[in-house]
Amino acid sequence: MAKIERFEEIVAWQKGMDLCVRIYSISDDGKFAKDYGLRDQIRRAAVSIPSNISEGFERESNNQFIYFLQIAKASSGELRTQITLARRLNYIVEEDFKKLNDEVLEVSKVIGGFITYLRNSKKKKLETKL
Repeated sequence: MAKIERFEEIVAWQKGMDLCVRIYSISDDGKFAKDYGLRDQIRRAAVSIPSNISEGFERESNNQFIYFLQIAKASSGELRTQITLARRLNYIVEEDFKKLNDEVLEVSKVIGGFITYLRNSKKKKLETKL
Protein backbone atom coordinates (compact mmCIF):
# COMPACT_ATOMS: atom_id res chain seq x y z
CA MET A 1 0.00 0.00 0.00
CA ALA A 2 1.36 3.41 -0.96
CA LYS A 3 2.00 5.89 1.82
CA ILE A 4 -0.70 8.51 2.27
CA GLU A 5 0.89 11.93 1.94
CA ARG A 6 -2.15 14.14 2.58
CA PHE A 7 -5.36 13.56 4.50
CA GLU A 8 -7.33 14.50 1.38
CA GLU A 9 -6.22 11.15 -0.08
CA ILE A 10 -8.00 9.21 2.68
CA VAL A 11 -11.23 7.63 1.38
CA ALA A 12 -12.96 8.01 4.75
CA TRP A 13 -12.19 11.75 4.71
CA GLN A 14 -13.51 12.08 1.14
CA LYS A 15 -16.72 10.23 1.98
CA GLY A 16 -17.09 12.28 5.15
CA MET A 17 -16.83 15.51 3.18
CA ASP A 18 -19.47 14.30 0.70
CA LEU A 19 -21.71 13.44 3.64
CA CYS A 20 -21.23 16.94 5.11
CA VAL A 21 -22.33 18.55 1.88
CA ARG A 22 -25.43 16.36 1.76
CA ILE A 23 -26.28 17.09 5.42
CA TYR A 24 -25.94 20.84 4.85
CA SER A 25 -28.18 20.64 1.81
CA ILE A 26 -30.91 18.55 3.45
CA SER A 27 -30.91 20.59 6.67
CA ASP A 28 -31.30 23.85 4.75
CA ASP A 29 -34.97 23.30 3.82
CA GLY A 30 -38.40 23.55 5.40
CA LYS A 31 -39.00 22.72 9.05
CA PHE A 32 -35.48 21.35 9.38
CA ALA A 33 -33.94 24.74 8.60
CA LYS A 34 -36.08 26.38 11.31
CA ASP A 35 -35.12 23.88 14.04
CA TYR A 36 -31.87 25.68 14.75
CA GLY A 37 -30.83 23.38 17.59
CA LEU A 38 -31.10 20.11 15.68
CA ARG A 39 -29.92 21.66 12.43
CA ASP A 40 -26.76 23.04 14.01
CA GLN A 41 -26.08 19.88 16.02
CA ILE A 42 -26.44 17.57 13.03
CA ARG A 43 -24.13 19.81 11.02
CA ARG A 44 -21.53 19.79 13.82
CA ALA A 45 -21.66 15.99 14.01
CA ALA A 46 -21.24 15.69 10.24
CA VAL A 47 -18.35 18.16 10.15
CA SER A 48 -16.72 16.34 13.07
CA ILE A 49 -16.16 13.24 10.95
CA PRO A 50 -13.73 14.59 8.32
CA SER A 51 -12.36 17.17 10.77
CA ASN A 52 -11.22 14.49 13.21
CA ILE A 53 -9.78 12.38 10.41
CA SER A 54 -7.67 15.31 9.20
CA GLU A 55 -6.66 16.38 12.71
CA GLY A 56 -5.58 12.86 13.61
CA PHE A 57 -3.60 12.52 10.40
CA GLU A 58 -1.75 15.75 11.08
CA ARG A 59 -0.71 14.52 14.55
CA GLU A 60 1.76 12.20 12.78
CA SER A 61 1.44 9.43 15.37
CA ASN A 62 -0.45 6.20 14.72
CA ASN A 63 -1.78 6.10 18.28
CA GLN A 64 -3.12 9.64 18.07
CA PHE A 65 -4.45 9.04 14.56
CA ILE A 66 -6.37 5.99 15.76
CA TYR A 67 -7.75 8.01 18.67
CA PHE A 68 -9.09 10.70 16.33
CA LEU A 69 -10.46 8.08 13.92
CA GLN A 70 -12.38 6.63 16.86
CA ILE A 71 -13.84 10.06 17.58
CA ALA A 72 -14.81 10.39 13.89
CA LYS A 73 -16.48 6.96 14.02
CA ALA A 74 -18.33 7.95 17.20
CA SER A 75 -19.54 11.10 15.47
CA SER A 76 -21.04 8.92 12.76
CA GLY A 77 -23.09 7.17 15.47
CA GLU A 78 -24.22 10.54 16.77
CA LEU A 79 -25.15 11.56 13.24
CA ARG A 80 -27.24 8.40 12.71
CA THR A 81 -29.22 9.22 15.85
CA GLN A 82 -29.81 12.76 14.66
CA ILE A 83 -30.96 11.81 11.17
CA THR A 84 -33.30 9.25 12.76
CA LEU A 85 -34.77 12.02 14.90
CA ALA A 86 -35.04 14.28 11.84
CA ARG A 87 -36.93 11.50 10.05
CA ARG A 88 -39.29 10.94 12.98
CA LEU A 89 -40.00 14.68 13.07
CA ASN A 90 -40.75 14.55 9.33
CA TYR A 91 -37.92 16.95 8.56
CA ILE A 92 -36.64 14.53 5.93
CA VAL A 93 -38.53 12.05 3.78
CA GLU A 94 -37.99 8.31 4.06
CA GLU A 95 -36.04 8.04 0.81
CA ASP A 96 -33.55 10.73 1.88
CA PHE A 97 -33.29 9.14 5.32
CA LYS A 98 -32.42 5.74 3.86
CA LYS A 99 -29.77 7.21 1.57
CA LEU A 100 -28.25 9.26 4.38
CA ASN A 101 -28.30 6.36 6.83
CA ASP A 102 -26.61 4.08 4.28
CA GLU A 103 -24.02 6.76 3.61
CA VAL A 104 -23.28 7.27 7.31
CA LEU A 105 -23.01 3.50 7.82
CA GLU A 106 -20.57 3.30 4.89
CA VAL A 107 -18.41 6.09 6.31
CA SER A 108 -18.39 4.37 9.70
CA LYS A 109 -17.45 1.06 8.10
CA VAL A 110 -14.57 2.63 6.15
CA ILE A 111 -13.28 4.37 9.29
CA GLY A 112 -13.53 1.11 11.24
CA GLY A 113 -11.58 -0.70 8.54
CA PHE A 114 -8.91 1.97 8.59
CA ILE A 115 -8.61 1.71 12.38
CA THR A 116 -8.17 -2.06 12.06
CA TYR A 117 -5.56 -1.60 9.34
CA LEU A 118 -3.56 0.87 11.45
CA ARG A 119 -3.73 -1.35 14.53
CA ASN A 120 -2.57 -4.37 12.53
CA SER A 121 0.27 -2.44 10.92
CA LYS A 122 1.46 -1.40 14.40
CA LYS A 123 1.43 -5.05 15.51
CA LYS A 124 3.42 -6.12 12.45
CA LYS A 125 6.06 -3.48 13.16
CA LEU A 126 6.30 -4.70 16.76
CA GLU A 127 6.64 -8.34 15.68
CA THR A 128 9.35 -7.39 13.21
CA LYS A 129 11.34 -5.64 15.95
CA LEU A 130 11.12 -8.67 18.27
